[in-house]
Amino acid sequence: MKEHLQALLEQALERLKIQGEIPSAITVPVRVERARDSAHGDFATNLALAMAKPAGHPPRKLAEKIVQALPPDPVVRKVEIAGPGFINFFIDPLAQFEIVSRILAEGERFGRSRSGGGRKVHIEFVSANPTGPLHVGHGRGAAYGASVANLLEAVGCTVHREYYVNDAGRQMDILTVSIWVRYLQNCGEALPFPANGYRGEYVLAIAEALQREHGEAFRLPAAEVLRGLPPDAPEGDKEAYIDALIERARNLLGGDRYEKVFQTGLDAILGDIREDLEAFGVRYDLWFSERGLVRAGRVREALDRLGDGGWLYQREGATWFASSRLGDEKDRVVVRENGQATYFASDIAYHLDKLERGFDLLIDVWGADHHGYVPRLKTAMRALGAEPERLEVRLVQFAVLYRGKERVPMSTRAGEFVTLRQLREEVGKDAARFFYVMRKAEQHMDFDLELAVSQSNDNPVYYVQYAHARVCSVFRQLGEKGWRHDVDRGLKCLHKLTENHEQALLGCLARYPETVERAAAMREPHQLTHYLRELAGLFHTYYNAHTFLVEEDALRDARLNLIEAVRQTIANGLSLLDVTAPESM
Repeated sequence: MKEHLQALLEQALERLKIQGEIPSAITVPVRVERARDSAHGDFATNLALAMAKPAGHPPRKLAEKIVQALPPDPVVRKVEIAGPGFINFFIDPLAQFEIVSRILAEGERFGRSRSGGGRKVHIEFVSANPTGPLHVGHGRGAAYGASVANLLEAVGCTVHREYYVNDAGRQMDILTVSIWVRYLQNCGEALPFPANGYRGEYVLAIAEALQREHGEAFRLPAAEVLRGLPPDAPEGDKEAYIDALIERARNLLGGDRYEKVFQTGLDAILGDIREDLEAFGVRYDLWFSERGLVRAGRVREALDRLGDGGWLYQREGATWFASSRLGDEKDRVVVRENGQATYFASDIAYHLDKLERGFDLLIDVWGADHHGYVPRLKTAMRALGAEPERLEVRLVQFAVLYRGKERVPMSTRAGEFVTLRQLREEVGKDAARFFYVMRKAEQHMDFDLELAVSQSNDNPVYYVQYAHARVCSVFRQLGEKGWRHDVDRGLKCLHKLTENHEQALLGCLARYPETVERAAAMREPHQLTHYLRELAGLFHTYYNAHTFLVEEDALRDARLNLIEAVRQTIANGLSLLDVTAPESM
């Protein structure tokens, strides 16, 4: 209905331009919203107020001209001008039934639109370091990013999903020596595990696989490995020790063997991450390698571009980006004293690469602990000559797990799960995906494991899925009775849907397209979960209050059309969240 009214207003504006009442070059977005108070109509627009200055007319006078130019339409019962120039629309009550016809006609396409205008959007999410399995914190970012991408596609954007593989930094070297030390221990060498190494069971598994495949090809005496290394924690500095161990591993193994251990760890963990995300319903168009970025010279290229623009300077042997001149709280190092580029330098190069690939909007989904990183990356965008608004960073808070009222310790030693895979195995993909996006991403969330697996109305995902399954059950009962659903007869008799529960469902169904558009525009999939819970609640109330399979053919078919519209809308909404719509439960 909003789109219909917007089209009427656009026709009115064209008529006024032709008549010379307003300038022909004037362009103002035509927006229609639902009226907050039904006494003021069903829909309203502030178009006259927004256009008054460029049109050269007082708002109320312009509103009168717009109303006079509106083409007649049977859907619009009355149009009124209120206050300084608001235009209120009163809709013919019979028009509310058209939503059922529309849903049945559009099916899976219902709720999709072209409001995004084909805008090219790059969304990068999760991008966890490939140094260990995904944990439950990554799960919330995965569910949020995937749902936002789906919503943007639903409104007509061209969406590219990407995972940035941080495979070029120091953490990957720490992982490599962690695997190598475990490998040496498995080979019988007596050497301590570094205090700053990766201790997870997955490291042991990778080391064992390395030994099975290559035997003792990477074995060296412990004494040779440890000779002359600085003391490790607690007596010494764990950072200095791990850096010295990395250097020793490079020297003793040589380039080829070190690379083999490195690649074995990367392939194993990245393969595990891919498998986890695919099982979680998350897909990517590209897994972008940081090492590939470095080897292609893109980091050097980005720094040269900043240097040519006068944004770099030397101090204390390091290269600094003058980000404070662009609004950052202080300048940032991009090349350390030892000549190594920083993570920030790689991020600048990566975002330059995104821009050069022709995307209109870049959306990065980060953990909330990275909030301080946003301003410096925005300044880099400006220094590269791009509008900072082309980069949009969405922060996702961590999820806290509970079993009922008891908080689950986030520790491997506690014997409780911490990985996304373990969460998925315990509560299922559907519950995890739905629960993760029930609240605003920037808000803390408590994830109740017991609630997520319960088959009760208190479980939101169960409540919504059960509404879908209940509709399917009604149609199975219809077949068992030997009756046939006559869709056309039902459409002709929708005026029989006069019960309060039916009117409430019709109104809710009509709001689905605008809910999808608003959730996409605001990057807030929780708005969709709230809508689905509301629609499911209205249906369950209707189900408990009325009989659908009545003897009267016309009323039965009208009600069946209505609940089929409910089922289709729930299925469409759940699909945007990558949650299944079961036919039985």
